[in-house]
Amino acid sequence: MNHRIIGSTLPVLEVQLQAGESVEAVSGELSWMSASIDMHTTTSLGGGGGFFGMIKRVAGGGSLFMTEYTAQGAPGFVAFATRVPGHILPVDVSAGRTYMIHRHGFLCATPGVELSVGFQQSLGAGIFGGDGFLLQKLAGTCQAFIELDGEVVPYDLGPGETLRVHPGHVGMFEAGVNFGITRIQGIRNMLFGGDGIFLASLTGPGRVWLQSLPLSNLAHALQPYLGSSAGETAVDSGTGAVIGSVLRGLTQR
Repeated sequence: MNHRIIGSTLPVLEVQLQAGESVEAVSGELSWMSASIDMHTTTSLGGGGGFFGMIKRVAGGGSLFMTEYTAQGAPGFVAFATRVPGHILPVDVSAGRTYMIHRHGFLCATPGVELSVGFQQSLGAGIFGGDGFLLQKLAGTCQAFIELDGEVVPYDLGPGETLRVHPGHVGMFEAGVNFGITRIQGIRNMLFGGDGIFLASLTGPGRVWLQSLPLSNLAHALQPYLGSSAGETAVDSGTGAVIGSVLRGLTQR
């Protein structure tokens, strides 16, 4: 299997397959493919064999169904395009090289990929659209392709070195990095600082990849252009949810 990444701002991943070779992706990622590619959609891919395997994948933000694309009888190719400006990163996954990725980061992989929930915590209804904060665990033995939004900024953390990050900017990190959620200190900082209520804490050793364009930031930037009624509704519901999140956070001290 070979691949190429086409473009820069809105890149496309083109995977070239020899006859009999396959690649697996979550449902809905296909952009285009050659005539020799056969599609097979099932719940058993991505390490999802059996009911509990499927539940672990879905709990990590993955889809219920995944599709396998196989070149039948002749070489072919299949392409996956990003949905927002960003980058596509290829990573080699093995027993000693596993990763945590943001919930929408998995694009596709060769057979042998295992997807499951890596971290799950509710941080208040208004902060992440009511979904809380989720990370997928990327494991198995495969080559995988990860979609990160905006520019990608990598850091190599030494033992005990800690980086505090707005959770939306966490794109991917090696599984050996210690991850946690901390609350911003100070009532005025939480209410009026404009930086949210929570920060992710990443402690080395290991490599982390941060993304500059969280989808929540993109949605906020587009609100003024979506019509006054939609914008007002979004702002009103968002403000109420954030205040509710702050109050819930204070009561849980």
